[in-house]
Amino acid sequence: MRRLNQPLYEFGPFRLDTQERMLFREGQYVPLAPKALETLVVLVEHGGRIVEKEELHRQVWPDTVVEDVCVAKNVSTLRKTLGESESQRYIETVPKRGYRFAAEFRVLEPQDATSISDRNPADPSGPALIQEPAANGAGTEPTRTRFSSVRWWWLLMLLGTATVGLVAYWVAAPGARYHRPLPSLKTTPFTSFTGHQDQVAFSPDGSQIAFVWDGPQHHNSHIYVKLAGSEALLQLTSGTATELKPAWSPDGRSIAFLRTSGNRRGWYLVSAPGGPEHKLTDVFPYFDLGEGNSSYFSPDGKYLAIVDKNSPAEPASIFRLSVANSEMRQLTTPPPGTTGDYYPAFSPDGKQLAFARADSFSATDLYVLPLTGKKEPRRLTFDGLTIVGLTWTPDSREIIFSSRRGGSTNSLWRIAATGGVPERVSGVGEDVVSPAMARSNRLAYTRVLDDMNIWSIALDASGHATSQAPLIASTFRDSDPDYSPDGRRIAFVSGRAGGFGIWVSNSDGSVPRLLFDGGPYVTGSPRWSPDGRWIAFDSRSNDSVHPGSPNIWVISAGGGQLRRLTMDAAGGVAPSWSHDGRWIYFASSRSRNLEIWKVPAGGGSAVEVTRKGGFEGFETADGEYLYYLKGRGIPGIWRVPTAGGEEVPVTDRDQAGLWRCWRLAGGGIYYGTAAPPEDARLRFLDLATGRVREIGRIGKAPDLTIPSLAISPDGRHLLYARYDQNGSNIMMVENFR
Repeated sequence: MRRLNQPLYEFGPFRLDTQERMLFREGQYVPLAPKALETLVVLVEHGGRIVEKEELHRQVWPDTVVEDVCVAKNVSTLRKTLGESESQRYIETVPKRGYRFAAEFRVLEPQDATSISDRNPADPSGPALIQEPAANGAGTEPTRTRFSSVRWWWLLMLLGTATVGLVAYWVAAPGARYHRPLPSLKTTPFTSFTGHQDQVAFSPDGSQIAFVWDGPQHHNSHIYVKLAGSEALLQLTSGTATELKPAWSPDGRSIAFLRTSGNRRGWYLVSAPGGPEHKLTDVFPYFDLGEGNSSYFSPDGKYLAIVDKNSPAEPASIFRLSVANSEMRQLTTPPPGTTGDYYPAFSPDGKQLAFARADSFSATDLYVLPLTGKKEPRRLTFDGLTIVGLTWTPDSREIIFSSRRGGSTNSLWRIAATGGVPERVSGVGEDVVSPAMARSNRLAYTRVLDDMNIWSIALDASGHATSQAPLIASTFRDSDPDYSPDGRRIAFVSGRAGGFGIWVSNSDGSVPRLLFDGGPYVTGSPRWSPDGRWIAFDSRSNDSVHPGSPNIWVISAGGGQLRRLTMDAAGGVAPSWSHDGRWIYFASSRSRNLEIWKVPAGGGSAVEVTRKGGFEGFETADGEYLYYLKGRGIPGIWRVPTAGGEEVPVTDRDQAGLWRCWRLAGGGIYYGTAAPPEDARLRFLDLATGRVREIGRIGKAPDLTIPSLAISPDGRHLLYARYDQNGSNIMMVENFR
């Protein structure tokens, strides 16, 4: 029940729910970065009074030292979101002091704050009556009243009427005789092992869960089964391959899973108690959106809905796989140039298929496909935000999914299968992915425990590591480092302001300053211009025409001035500058395949650079060549002349390029090895001699999906982003409704 000190506020067309921390405009949910929303709550709750900047710092960033630019940025975001104009001002700036909420508003006290039975019967809409004993115990005896015979007659009539009503109620409405309270939610850890436990799949009766675990040493992931209320584990798969995405058959006898070994992928079936495996089909390698899961089995147990392709170049699609004979039928056809469709989930009644469609790596929306008749998929969300797993409620009426709608971390949301405004699932917190539901109204999900920070490695004169230590760290993700050309500043990405932000600090990590706040939309890959005046980056924010579409932006290194360089729906990611600062390279699927393009730094038409696939590239200091990767999760580094010519492979040693942990500098390529994660290393490839030099051991592997390496201009320091805490476990919610 909502507490009395958490009211609703209405102003203009907006309603602010301070308990659920949600903003609505004419009933429609308005996404806001958490820190921007907290800023709005503080301003509104101060009732039109001036809120000093220091007070905003204390309430919005209680555990973080931030500059005034963070507050100013949040206020600017709020003004844009609220649609301020000359005739309608919501937030007033008070120079040298702070801010004031300037619009008229009204407070709506929640209707369930007190029960009707506690209200004054003479005025049911009035305040509740509270009976207190008289002081010193006086008046505690019941008052005796002498009734006249007339009063007794009226009392008997009332009792008779009440008796007749009670009998009628007893006969006509037996289901309403008892008003038992609904059982309360109970959330407990289902697993608490070290490493990653993820991708939940319930047994049909909800008593067991199949899941993926990479073990305490973060080795290959395998499929395990655990009974609720027991710590005993059954390991279903083993070996050098990686198994993912378990799905429990409706009869409870089998578990399907996806096995990955090198560039080979295939779906298998194994008995739920363990035993021999049966291969169902091979599928093309494809880049997974994340570690989420869904309900792949059809309710009758005859089919699996899986992700596959007809060719390597086309987007991933949803196929129906026959368990009996492995026949395949394509169910969805995503548009060319998109990443494709993922997380297929049959509804419990078998009439619909939910899935996530990704325009790009981090721009995803929810769709539902009717399985009867020739009908097109129906789009349910329009955010273009990351989705990591989805599931249906047992009645087939709603879909629960993990999304970044609330900020830079994932939380759970629910939406009607017919469409509408998603509602946040309360009580499960942040950093939550891969939901699953059982028919017994049990909900399970994965709680992510990752903490990524930026470390500095000192190098000696011969280029070997001498020491390493954390340089830029917070309780939020810090990544994507890049040195300024003079080595005095660092650009990086952080979630410390609540959303995805581009930040700049001194080279020792001090005095961090927010330049750009992307809110819940993925923002990253900051790159300094050769003259140190500008920073290029990619972001999926601020595109009302194509929400979630990635684009290339340039911002002044001093903050403020912002320019967008890509304008179409394909947009672009992973920018880098030419040696003279005249061009900015980026990756885009505007020619259907992901290729590297370049655009004039001042704006203009883009020119295609690669023709056989390209993703992230860096130009040599003399401007003669561009070295680049083919794509996310694809090993190998390639080279092409900037003036045009043959595209040739440079190296795939140590699977260089598999991670985005690489940089071109000092006549060679610095890169991270794809060794076992607990023994990851940094190496240097001398392009003149072809020799490889060991730099040092970094211990924990960087993330596959983000740029994680930078080199100081003098070659004496390396920066890399690493997980200082890396793991996840599974939580169970009883009596979920």
